[in-house]
Amino acid sequence: MKPMLPVLSSKSPSGSDWVYEVKYDGFRAILYIDESSISLVSRNGKDLLHAFPEIYEFVQQHRYKLNPFLPLTLDGELVSLCHPFASDFQKLQIRGRLKSAAKIKQASTNEPCRLLIFDILLLHGKPKHDEIYSSRKAELEDFFQKTGFPLSPSGEAEELIQMIPFYPNCDSLWDKVQLFGGEGIVAKNLRGKWLAGKRTESWKKVKNYRSATLFITGYDEENGYFETGLFRDGLIYSPGSFSHGLQGKDREALIQIVKKNASETSKAFIKIEPAICVRIHFLSFYKERLREPSFAGFDFQSAPEKCTWEHFQLDAAPLHSDVQVTHPDKPIWKSPAVTKLQYLLYLLKIAPYLLPLLKDRVLTLIRYPHGSGGEQFYQKNKPDYAPSFIQSAVHEGIDYMTCRHLSDLIWLGNQLALEFHVPFERISEKKPMEIVFDLDPPDRNAFHLAVSAAMQLEILFKEFGLVSFPKLSGGKGIQIHIPLSGNLLTYEDTRTFTSFIADYLTRKFPDAFTTERLKKHRAGRLYIDYLQHGEGKTIIAPYSPRGAEGACVAAPLLWEEVTDNLSPSDFTVFTVFDHLIKRGCPFENYLNSPQDETVSNVIAFIRKNLP
Repeated sequence: MKPMLPVLSSKSPSGSDWVYEVKYDGFRAILYIDESSISLVSRNGKDLLHAFPEIYEFVQQHRYKLNPFLPLTLDGELVSLCHPFASDFQKLQIRGRLKSAAKIKQASTNEPCRLLIFDILLLHGKPKHDEIYSSRKAELEDFFQKTGFPLSPSGEAEELIQMIPFYPNCDSLWDKVQLFGGEGIVAKNLRGKWLAGKRTESWKKVKNYRSATLFITGYDEENGYFETGLFRDGLIYSPGSFSHGLQGKDREALIQIVKKNASETSKAFIKIEPAICVRIHFLSFYKERLREPSFAGFDFQSAPEKCTWEHFQLDAAPLHSDVQVTHPDKPIWKSPAVTKLQYLLYLLKIAPYLLPLLKDRVLTLIRYPHGSGGEQFYQKNKPDYAPSFIQSAVHEGIDYMTCRHLSDLIWLGNQLALEFHVPFERISEKKPMEIVFDLDPPDRNAFHLAVSAAMQLEILFKEFGLVSFPKLSGGKGIQIHIPLSGNLLTYEDTRTFTSFIADYLTRKFPDAFTTERLKKHRAGRLYIDYLQHGEGKTIIAPYSPRGAEGACVAAPLLWEEVTDNLSPSDFTVFTVFDHLIKRGCPFENYLNSPQDETVSNVIAFIRKNLP
């Protein structure tokens, strides 16, 4: 059975007869189940169960739920889900190309794909094609309710077959799709029928295209495509070619301009030096090439030298349309020299590591409107000019901003928020989700004291059986994190623990460490700041830069990196990724490693045996 297909539209239809679904970037798939067989077939008629055995296994495990509805045919999209409103096509393609049975099994276990269902074609052996969409959707929802399978896509749900719901309001759904970087939406007519193998006006897809300014590098007379280019590391690099979108007189005029200004001609390709800038729409950037590029217009305001790899990376990012980059060439740090664009690219690259650690926590930001070394101020309240997608949470009368998505992060970065500080508890919770020891030497020249204190803590925590995570403060010290669940230990409990540890270290090494708050009384010793861990207090977020000169980062570390050779200046917005590539993220399992039980045991011992 060939699937029904939507037509591509530049805008969504409106009216009471239309509803809207998320369009996911995946493999179209039709699932058929009867008493003795299961099939999952792609749009091109290929079997998908061999490459995605997790779907077969899920159906087999839940046959007792499905049997009352057989024979059954469901229409949907096989995806690698990354958000409720977006999927990762690149990951899905990699999965689909695996040949080794062992690798397929490993991938299906570690990162199972989801089958997102938007239509029902056969129920109890009765065809549903001739029923209108609203009736089919009602029966589909009834099926999902009775089986207990999720009524909306979720990467956290264990069930791999999930329903795609419809939304009555197009604008609110489009806003979510943009925010999550989804592929687009499909408008569906409530009275439309399912027509096998037909591309029909009752389904209209609107894609969430991104756009970039590139220059023309040539024209291929054989296939009719214009080649585009940008500057990457000083050389011309081509991200793709286009033909669609440029028609009639404009197309002929551009061909003649290319021919007239040709710098070189070989076979059917006419080469031209960078001069003509164009705006290109594209769906995504995959394997170093534009997906679905099309001509959007000439860009007479841009110069070819501004078409760079750095600018393109932000253009290609899945950002909300309200995120606008201003003054990209503005210097932010002087040494090393970092522009605003380079800082935003740091945030773009670090987002997969940083965002999970900001989730469900309010932000205290330090903004530097004139860059490092200039005026700075704290910002907690959400400003009136913040775009609608920036969420907030009220705590003690302050409307704190939160940072959930890439668009949030880049918008805040464009506001020159250089430091991201977070509390120790999640939103709406009173109990800490982590314990942090701040090891603060008197200055950068005494950084060896922070290394020494960290090493002593590692020895002690290992004796307790505690898993701990070190990170640079981004300044002159080191911070040791211990993850908690956030729903068991109170701040009173953790104060018992932190004060005991601090007291132990200062008693054992009185000439090196102190808990004295007044700097003038520390006598060159390292300050173990255990009082900073408390309700209403904050700590620099992992991977947040610091606003001081040097562009250093509060970088997570492996314990084996905490040695006498460790230097904060080796972890900047430019170099953090070198470390990530070599050994991964040291905080990768941080949120999944709560130490409540072990810390509770230590606290119980302290309270029982010490006054």
